[in-house]
Amino acid sequence: MGFYHFRSFFTGFYFWPLLRNTLLLGLYSLLAGFAVPIVFTLLLNEVRFQPYKRFVQTVSYLPHFISTVIIAGMVVNFLSPSSGIVNAFLTQVVGLPKPLFFMAEPGWFRAIYVASDIWQGVGWGTIIYLAALSGINPELYEAARIDGASRWQQYWHVTFVALIPITVMMLILRVGQMMQLGPEKVLLLYNPLIYETADIISTYVYRRGLLQADYSYAAAVDLFQSAIGFVLVVMANRVARSTTEGGLW
Repeated sequence: MGFYHFRSFFTGFYFWPLLRNTLLLGLYSLLAGFAVPIVFTLLLNEVRFQPYKRFVQTVSYLPHFISTVIIAGMVVNFLSPSSGIVNAFLTQVVGLPKPLFFMAEPGWFRAIYVASDIWQGVGWGTIIYLAALSGINPELYEAARIDGASRWQQYWHVTFVALIPITVMMLILRVGQMMQLGPEKVLLLYNPLIYETADIISTYVYRRGLLQADYSYAAAVDLFQSAIGFVLVVMANRVARSTTEGGLW
């Protein structure tokens, strides 16, 4: 058969929509999901009242341990046009004339997916950055204060510098995951009305491979997705080494 399945996929109707949806969803998740844990870590690091800090950490970690099925169900219920708290707020507080059908509008899917991804992963993502901050020598801050550095200058020249190695490593890993979006949450959130923006390569592989039993074709498509992810990791690592002198290898 050779490259028959690859050619069939590349020349098929679904190739460009699937590639566009996967790249856009991965890019939005990267831009928002990568920055939020860093900002949250810096804010949490400023909290000096330990009981409150531990409480916030615990609450932010909890969604990571909740099943994706439950997370998706909560999102659908929150956004329900009849009983969802989001539409209740928009209609009763904001004054929107009628509820929005979030789960039936293709334009809303990417924002919903990225927001739920941030909610589920932001607390867990802070663990690595908090560990990096805990390894900073306090004498560096003391020396910076003696030299007359302001709070922002201490952040810029001490905190940010200490976070650069771990940030670069996490960024490279996240870039590699742009094409490796799992189908679970998308399958739980999407429906035929929003296939236009919600259908990605992973969900297409699931339909062709498991539902239609076209295993060879699905394997070829999945291999293509993995190859693109590998190329992205190599490129991100090369850029990181040329700009920050750090990388995975």
